[in-house]
Parts: sequence; C-alpha cells; structure tokens
Amino acid sequence: MTPPGAFRPGPGRPFPRVPAHVATTRHLGAAYPMAGEAGLGAEGVLVGRDLLGGTFVYDPFTLYRSGVLTNPNMVVFGQIGRGKSAFVKSYLWRQAVFGRRAWVVDPKGEYGPLAAARGVAPLALRPGGRVRLNPLDVAATGAPGSGGPPGEDEVWRRRSELVASLAVACLGRDLLPRERAALDAALHAATAAAVRGAPTLPQVVEALLAPEPAAAAELRTGVDRLLEDGRDVALELRRLVAGDLRGMFDGPTTPGLSLGAPLVVLDLSAVYDSPALGVLMTCAAAWLHGAVRAGGDGPVLLVVDEAWAILANLGVARWLQASWKLARAYGVANMAVLHRLSDLHAVGAAGSEQVGLAAGLLADSETRVIYGQAPGEVERAAGLLDLTSTEAELVTGLRRGVALWKVGARSFLVEHHLGAGERDIVDTDAAMAPGGGDA
Repeated sequence: MTPPGAFRPGPGRPFPRVPAHVATTRHLGAAYPMAGEAGLGAEGVLVGRDLLGGTFVYDPFTLYRSGVLTNPNMVVFGQIGRGKSAFVKSYLWRQAVFGRRAWVVDPKGEYGPLAAARGVAPLALRPGGRVRLNPLDVAATGAPGSGGPPGEDEVWRRRSELVASLAVACLGRDLLPRERAALDAALHAATAAAVRGAPTLPQVVEALLAPEPAAAAELRTGVDRLLEDGRDVALELRRLVAGDLRGMFDGPTTPGLSLGAPLVVLDLSAVYDSPALGVLMTCAAAWLHGAVRAGGDGPVLLVVDEAWAILANLGVARWLQASWKLARAYGVANMAVLHRLSDLHAVGAAGSEQVGLAAGLLADSETRVIYGQAPGEVERAAGLLDLTSTEAELVTGLRRGVALWKVGARSFLVEHHLGAGERDIVDTDAAMAPGGGDA
C-alpha cells in the first residue's frame, strides 16, 4: 500500500531523478571494500597482473624509501615447474631498465642465458679452475651515508664472523671456546702477514698449524697447546685450501675480474653435488657482499639461489642472517630462492637454532613470494610465513605462473607475465619441453 501523500508515478509522471553523489576514489574504495586493490604504485618493475584488478608493479628500493617496507629483502618459494625461476630471471632482466645491478650465486648453472643477454659471461668456479675468489676480501669502506670507512674493527668483525661460520659448517658443530680463540689468533696473524690487501684462507690455516709464540703468550698458554686447540679447525678448513675443494677460494682474488658489469653470475654448478655446497655458496656470497661494499655504485640485487643449502647448515645460516641485516646499510636487496616451504623447518628440529635462524631470515625479508605448494608443505610453514587460513589453502591450488605476494602487511595474488623475447632467457626445462621454460 502506498502511504498517503506519497509520490505516485503514472503517465507523464516518471520517478524523480536522484541527485548525483560525488566522491573521491579513496572514499569510493571504502564504500565498496575488497572490490579492488590499490597496488603498490606505478614506480618500478612491471611483474604482471594483479588478479584482484590492475597491474602489479614492484620495486624494493622505492617501497623502502616510501616507508611501505622496512627492509628490501625478498624470499621466493616455488616447486619445480610453477614459475619461480622464470619470475626471478625476468625480474633481474627488467631491473636493468632502471640501471640496477644484479649479482647471483648460481649453484646449478642456470643463469647463463640471462648473462649472455646482458653481454657478460658467468664466472665459473670449479676445483682447480682459473678463477679464484678470496672470501676475506672485506672492503674497508663505509656504508653509503655512514660518514666514511668503519675502520679496522668493522673489517675484523666481518672476517671473524665469516671464518667462524665456515669452521662451524665444516665441523658440523659449534666451536669450543679454545677453538674460537685459536681461530681469532690465527686470523690476526694472517692479517699481519698479508701486510697489504686481505688475508687468505691458506694464511689462516697456516697460522692455525704453526701458531706464533706471541699469540700463545697472549692467551696464557703454550705453542703446542694452542696448536692442539686449533688443529681440528685447521684440518677442516684445509679442505678448502689443499683438499678436494681447492682452487676456488684458496688465494687472492683473480686479477681483472669485471665487477663493474651490470650482471655478475658466480656459477658453482661444478660442485653442485658436493656435500660442501653450503660452505662454497657462503664463500661466494661473502665475496659478493664484500665486493658490493667496495663498489658502492647504486643499489644491487643479490640473489642466492638454492638457499636451502645455506640454511641447512648452522654456521653459514648464522652468517647469512647477519648479512641480511646489513642490506639497508649497503643498498642491497637480497633475494633467497627456495623450492619448498618445508625447507624452513627441514633445516633443523622443532625449536632448534636453525629453525630460529630461518624465522629470523623471514623477519628480515618483508617480501615473500609463494608459488604453488603441496598441502603438506603449507601445513608445516604457515606459521612462519604468517599465512591466514585462506592464504594457506589458496597456495595449494595456484596454477603455474601465479603467486601469492606478501609485501609488508598486504597480500596480492599476482600472475607473472613473460614479455616478448624473455622466454629464451628464463627457459630451464628446454630438454623436457622445448619452448615451455617456466621452471
């Protein structure tokens, strides 16, 4: 029933026009929540399509400057064949447009086509090869904006952290106090012996096997006792110097290496099957971090592929987390690439330091990119990644090329698109399916 006095439409009496309402897009978005995502802005690399609407653009350095992120680091997860490798390689390729340099630790030798496209050749590291890198090349230069060089104390600290991490990795256990003291004494002696330039691992091993009387006196012990204190450490590190792994990190850095190239790829495929892969990757990453600090020529993307090999080893995982924390100071955006979410738990027993370090690495990586995963993987790692129940269910059904992006406190569902000419750069499974490449 129409109330008395109400307007009654009829012939020649249409409904009155409702006045238009004017609102900004910001307010309109609040009126229709969850209908679309504003995105992360238009400055940076175009990744692909936001499946909730619009394009998806991402640049860690821009987002850090604008306060969206508190660190520029990223972790990428993806099972084989889901699009992880295609994204990482095309992302590095596209960053070249903005003048970004990229340095890669490549344990499987898969970044050769990308290097060729950038006009450079990978540095192939192999036992007995022609290329040597000194992981103790820690540049005595300060972080951008720090006011100058940090001095010898900072250089010493970084070298001490690295050699201790390598020793822990080689021994498979923590160092005893007397072993750590012997190692520090040897590093001091090697540094003094180097005079100019950086000490080398052979010099550290030699100082452990032939300790100086002055070092023994400083530690209130005898030379023979100091030798015994550091002997196990020396014999393990000796594998990098005179054992089956010699010829890669056992001397001064090979002169003439081009570090000014837009892309530097360290190819470790010759030792990919070695049980010491994590140790070797740490040496390579340490050299790259030192070279980044020496260069200081704009932001750098530093990719550690197959990062599980580092996280699975307590000593080198400690070093990696410490390096992750230096990202902001040196203008580095670290990218760790892993296959499975369960890699975060597989590094150690529940409640172990290894799992804690994995969680710390995630805490220092505000961008997490998650390609399709098996249900069992998600159940174990959902807590570490702060996945909601909806997100945890979602990543088990993602099709190839689609990933869940967690950027700070926000989440996006992104479909990565390859551009014309990029397929040859990213293809890693041509032998299985020619032209398919999206590993």
